Amino acid sequence: MSLKFWKPGTAGPGSNLDRATEVEGNVVQSAPVYSSLSVQSQRERLPIFKHRERLLYCVENHGVIIVVGQTGCGKTTQIPQYLYEAGWAAEGSIIACTQPRRVAATSVATRVAAEVGTVLGDEVGYTIRFEDVSDKERTRILYMTDGMLFRETLVDPLLSRYSAIMIDEAHERSIYTDLLLGVLKKIRRKRPSLRLIVSSATLDATTFLDYFTDSTVPNDATIVSLEGRMYPVEVAYLEEPTPDYVRMAAQLSWNINLRQGPGDILVFLTGREEIDRCLDELSEMIPMLPKSVPRLVPLALHAGLPTDEQLKASVTIDGIKYVVDCGFVKIRTYNPTTALASLPTVPTSIASATQRAGRAGRTSPGVCYRLYPLSVFESLPYSTPPEVTRVDMTTPILQLKSLGIDDLMKFEWVSAPPAEIVLRALEGLVAAGMVGEDGRLTPMGQQVAECPVEVGIARMVSYISPRHFSFK
Repeated sequence: MSLKFWKPGTAGPGSNLDRATEVEGNVVQSAPVYSSLSVQSQRERLPIFKHRERLLYCVENHGVIIVVGQTGCGKTTQIPQYLYEAGWAAEGSIIACTQPRRVAATSVATRVAAEVGTVLGDEVGYTIRFEDVSDKERTRILYMTDGMLFRETLVDPLLSRYSAIMIDEAHERSIYTDLLLGVLKKIRRKRPSLRLIVSSATLDATTFLDYFTDSTVPNDATIVSLEGRMYPVEVAYLEEPTPDYVRMAAQLSWNINLRQGPGDILVFLTGREEIDRCLDELSEMIPMLPKSVPRLVPLALHAGLPTDEQLKASVTIDGIKYVVDCGFVKIRTYNPTTALASLPTVPTSIASATQRAGRAGRTSPGVCYRLYPLSVFESLPYSTPPEVTRVDMTTPILQLKSLGIDDLMKFEWVSAPPAEIVLRALEGLVAAGMVGEDGRLTPMGQQVAECPVEVGIARMVSYISPRHFSFK
């Protein structure tokens, strides 16, 4: 298979389109050997370190801080540690950091525990659905999925055990990120001492700033802009579209390992099926590598893997030098007319493609190979529509009502869901007996809202009780 990549104005691959301020000739050819540095030295080399005092000053003087920084600047691992070191976890308080994905919550918690010098689950822990690696008494930095923190509001509506909450990757606008932001805005009116840090990798911070700006509390929200990635990332595009990007990704990974020298390779595909097929393709190619070439060790990374298998891949994230971007993503969509949900594969967004490329610039100069032409990249939408505007709202609405938010029109949405989706969800809840004609939860609805599964499954489980069985 012939792999031909192109960059405007050059004969070889590579473009600094994602770092407009960089010059091609300024690309550093050698990377620091992090393994030989102390943990503290590694932390101080991150771009965010020079902003430490400014961040802490803003947290002290503002209720809501919107942090804007490119992938790799260190905001996810360092900001909770800065808060911890500054005393925000004193007197038994907890610093929380939410992630849209389970994999991120577990892998980042593992990294931060190593930096703090503690066993995972002690001072630093994580909690995801059906798995809690934390200590009720000792954990002070807690990573979790946004859905888990939102569910905690059902038990503790004011989230009283937290002193600071960081909503990471807010630009992805997952449904529970949006719901959390709305609930936290209400909570801060009752608990103004609670600090909220909203972290985004894009420059769309003004949306969040406008949302949290309150005329009754001047200067309560502010933006802190961090510098970009540590190292430049070159970007290469295919000259012509490929009919099979999975096979192309496998072939390209094999060629990178053969010709480009040391460095880990991160391949972005759309799901488990494509990942498994890519691994199968690679397993057939690996025996053809010359003995003098370092062995290629393929590792899968997706939410369907056990935690130990996820961590096996995640520990290599910092060493990534090459990114292969298929240019597609699976997104959840819901058709309120047919009441059918689907998971179609669609082109990614410019913001997402830019973030993917950034994974290659964390510890050394890197290269991102996009498996599509430049013309395709330029035609992509800037961002993916917020999840709340395109998914079934039945479960989220049931949970909001469980929090006492019965008037959905008065809930302060970051982006309001379409009226038809809300109407269909309410009709379904009323028909199922979970919401009464007065718009309030029924006892069954309250019981179902507390189950950590979808409404349909929770309702089925609620009907299955020991009285339905006879034991002999």
